[in-house]
Amino acid sequence: MKLRGLLFAIPCLALFSAVCATAPFGDPSSVGKRTNRAAQQPGKFREYPGWDYNENDLPIPPDANVPGEWVFARFMYRSVAMWRPGNWTIDYPRSDRHLSAAVRRLTRIQARSVEQPVAAEDADDIYNWPWLYGVEVGHWDLTDLEAAKLRDYLLRGGFFMCDDFHGTWEWQTFVESMKKVFPDRPIVDLPNSDPIFHTVFNLDDRYQVPGEQYVYTHRTAEKDGYEARWRGIYDDKGRVIVAICHNMDLGDSWEHADDPTYPEQYSALGFRIGVNYLVYAMTH
Repeated sequence: MKLRGLLFAIPCLALFSAVCATAPFGDPSSVGKRTNRAAQQPGKFREYPGWDYNENDLPIPPDANVPGEWVFARFMYRSVAMWRPGNWTIDYPRSDRHLSAAVRRLTRIQARSVEQPVAAEDADDIYNWPWLYGVEVGHWDLTDLEAAKLRDYLLRGGFFMCDDFHGTWEWQTFVESMKKVFPDRPIVDLPNSDPIFHTVFNLDDRYQVPGEQYVYTHRTAEKDGYEARWRGIYDDKGRVIVAICHNMDLGDSWEHADDPTYPEQYSALGFRIGVNYLVYAMTH
């Protein structure tokens, strides 16, 4: 972009950010109320420009419209900084499609080859996807509707996995919105004995999975997130309904699994964690 165009775009983007930050995003009081059959239908496959890739960067697989038993459902949310592509698009869609391919190879689950972006604002669409993934949740800023819909989704039996946020500040930002979802449910460290670590693979020996930055810095940690933390929120029956992967970047481990400069050991663990979590979500 020429400098003149950039200078024009900056105030426009700032204005867009301000408008989006204050605009109504739906009525949270409507969540959980009876809807019609049309509102309950699953959304169709769709693509969005993202942080790392544009819509035409990756070809759509020929079997993209073939239904599957499991679909990589990516949660679309409002970000703290709204002047750039949403943080929910980090690694999208390459990360999503690599995990889907791994699920087909490592399990008997018939996984759809393409992802599904899912928005709380899209009628009842969120309830069609039993496993939901949120990336960079250290930068989210959930609206009241998003928080209410996510809470209702989880209490109905859904499962939310979040990943790729690091350090103290991003943790605090994550917790501020998660408290809107569950004000009274504590976030706890998941014990090694929890079934989520033993559904397909035994994951007692886990380690910090870094993002692509490791290739350049040779550091597994980002910011002050020196220790990987596997945390979660349980429902009343003792089932993990929110799986929190803090101080790690599983999304990058999936995205760069075919990059020879990214260490294989991190992608191997990243795929095993992803498979365990989604199988747990579908069987518990």
